[in-house]
Amino acid sequence: MLTGGWIMSRSGALCAMTHAMGAQASTLNASTLPTFVDRLPLPPIAKPNGMRSLPSSPKIKLPYYRLAAQPTEMKIHRDLKPTRFWSFAGAVPGPTLETRSGEAFLVEWANQLPLQHFLPIDHRLHGAESDKPQVRTVAHLHGAFTRPESDGYPENWIVPGKSVLYHYPNQQEAAMLWYHDHAMGINRLNIYAGLFGLTFVRDRVEDGLNLPSGKYEVPLALFDRLITPDGQLYYPISEKPGAPWVPEVFGDAILVNGKLFPYLEVEPRKYRLRVLNASNARFYHLSLQNGLAFHQIGTDQGLLPAPVAVKSLMLAPGERVDVVVDFSGSHGEQIVLQNDSFTVMQFRVSANQVSDPSSLPAALRPVPKIPESDAVKTRLLTLDEYQNLVAEPILMLLNGTYWHEPITEKPLLNTTEIWSFINPTDDTHPIHLHAVRFQVLDRQHYEPWTYQTKKEFRFLGPRVPPEPGEAGWKDTVRADSKMVTRIIVPFEGYTGRYVWHCHLLEHEDNEMMRPYEIVAGT
Repeated sequence: MLTGGWIMSRSGALCAMTHAMGAQASTLNASTLPTFVDRLPLPPIAKPNGMRSLPSSPKIKLPYYRLAAQPTEMKIHRDLKPTRFWSFAGAVPGPTLETRSGEAFLVEWANQLPLQHFLPIDHRLHGAESDKPQVRTVAHLHGAFTRPESDGYPENWIVPGKSVLYHYPNQQEAAMLWYHDHAMGINRLNIYAGLFGLTFVRDRVEDGLNLPSGKYEVPLALFDRLITPDGQLYYPISEKPGAPWVPEVFGDAILVNGKLFPYLEVEPRKYRLRVLNASNARFYHLSLQNGLAFHQIGTDQGLLPAPVAVKSLMLAPGERVDVVVDFSGSHGEQIVLQNDSFTVMQFRVSANQVSDPSSLPAALRPVPKIPESDAVKTRLLTLDEYQNLVAEPILMLLNGTYWHEPITEKPLLNTTEIWSFINPTDDTHPIHLHAVRFQVLDRQHYEPWTYQTKKEFRFLGPRVPPEPGEAGWKDTVRADSKMVTRIIVPFEGYTGRYVWHCHLLEHEDNEMMRPYEIVAGT
């Protein structure tokens, strides 16, 4: 465990500016391209490759999918040459997996990538040393409740020419999940290259709400990139030779389902938008330019208790939101979805009168609050950034502990704990726990120096309850700067070793990830 070092103060805004300045000579200014010339694509729906026996129970036959990581090219804009990506099954995002609660399936994840990476590997990062193969993949279904052997543990990677079979029981409520690469030390590069896709779990409760469905339910996977003048991905590097890692990566080209500045033709009626932040580091602050409201009905792990009307949405990397937008009063309008000053996409509302049999119910799904008294343990966990005066990169740790050190978080199966994330840094860290869902309790400002020197809390204000859009089940939470963020977690499901980590991918690849183990009770 690390006991020394200075906490480094950094500004996410400054990092974004610095990266943009450093990339100017090599990248295209996306704002110079014409907007809304490409139709919004929808990710393909994955089709089963047949039925296959569950390895542990040969008599049980389950739908079987094979998704191969492979190179591809696709046009992200009408006026750019095709861009090289790494994809699942030739698509970015990859094919969408559709299932129902309780209906298990198998996925064979195959690595059909070349032997050399086309993005800059930093061999000083743990797990990415020069003795490791350059190209490694392991798939994690983010938000899924699986046994550890199917969770995509970062060290369980496979090399080109190999594959692995994972079992997903899908014993969980309706939600939008997403799958992505999780290979130790190069995860940020593999996802930036395009290795991710969506998964939908459906159930009877969702069916009974009469929400917009079919073509009126639209997935929107957002991911920003830096693009070279010839239309290729650019991943920035530091100025230090042999140490390419940078703290965060922000691009000015915001892709939606793989297109830059797309448009979607919609009818004047209700639409359900399923939004994912698949970016490495960018936080989105989404709004509709004409002031139209979003009705948020769900979050990471499914439906909220009731809709929440908001004019803007904030998504950290890894988070999802489920919203209904009613275009019925916008006949003939062209409505821009924007992220702060960035243009994201356009909705073109037809002028025709249409019927709309869908509903926006006043009540959605009960989410009983977990009493704090249910918690058998409270853990205080720091989110640390250290300036290394001898060498780069900047050191980022969870609770002052390196990845390879002994596991310190060992919750008992079928017990509940409170995890308090103590963030002395200038960054907001989105923290993701594998294999579980949780509820956000509150956030509270504190004075970091007192805690760092005396291990005492000096709070600077009252506890702030979660935002209304966080009132459902979550699997990723924003741990804000200079705040203590508390979550309450039921550790249900399976015993075994999983991970928790920051979902800023550059942080995750640089030690801001730790294993934890759910153990059987005595």
